[in-house]
Amino acid sequence: MAQKRRDYRRFWAVFNRLTIRGDREECRRQIVSQYTAGRTDSLREMTEAEYDDCVAGMQRLVSDVAELKKKRSACLRLMQQLGVDTTDWDKVDAFCGDSRIAGRRFAHLDIPALGELQRKLHSMRRKGGLSPRTAQTEGGVKYKIRIVPGNMAQA
Repeated sequence: MAQKRRDYRRFWAVFNRLTIRGDREECRRQIVSQYTAGRTDSLREMTEAEYDDCVAGMQRLVSDVAELKKKRSACLRLMQQLGVDTTDWDKVDAFCGDSRIAGRRFAHLDIPALGELQRKLHSMRRKGGLSPRTAQTEGGVKYKIRIVPGNMAQA
């Protein structure tokens, strides 16, 4: 009885969407080894269940990265609208590092924290934005929020 030949298109379609630094072949081996509990690093030697779990895991990773990029982009756009220089990461980190904003560097924010930051930035924009006056401190730039009558931008 002939064994059904497995098609690896699903694996390669998702694998090619991953951001990989370094040797792609070594990364493939590590992924396969991880999902087979170190039993093998060959796609052909994976069981059907291991293969399905591997593809599903990589798809979750790809979708999480896409969601993270989308949230970061939205937050940076809102910061830009508030007058934060988003071309200077030190200023972005100083702004986000304020305990009233996010309390962490921008790069360390996960998807839920970015959602919360986005909500705060929308609120700040509705209330009139940031004051043009900034105070320099050792830790970076501190921004003050002010409400400007007649400058109520719609979200």
